[in-house]
Amino acid sequence: MTIFDQISEDIKKAMLAKDKVALDALRGVKKDFLEAKTAPGSNGELPDDRALQILQKLVKQRKEAAEMYTAANRPELAEEEMAQCRVIEGYLPTMMSEEELNKALEEIIAEVGAAGPKDMGKVMGAATKRLAGKAEGRAISAAVKTLLNQ
Repeated sequence: MTIFDQISEDIKKAMLAKDKVALDALRGVKKDFLEAKTAPGSNGELPDDRALQILQKLVKQRKEAAEMYTAANRPELAEEEMAQCRVIEGYLPTMMSEEELNKALEEIIAEVGAAGPKDMGKVMGAATKRLAGKAEGRAISAAVKTLLNQ
């Protein structure tokens, strides 16, 4: 079952359970999925890797919105955003631990033959492709900088 199909099924379950938070979050996800499916060049398909990218983007947006609401002294809106964020995160694979990330990056550095900070672009290109959905871009970038500066 694709992520798109799973989201559609879970919308039905949320309706039956009268779970407003999950229903709002999943409807937002499905809207973005449908937009991606009908975008020019998509052939009406939504592969799971693209769906994961969309989910990660939505989680990031929800967290940023929650931070803005908190800064604006609107804790009830911030909590609503975070609740939706937790629902969406349930569809993402578990993120790599720092040790797992460093181990994977050391292998990538050895494969591309990176020798120092000047090779960061080569490493980041390979790492972001291989670790998509498993680690955040910021975490990858910070770990690559640390490893290449040693």
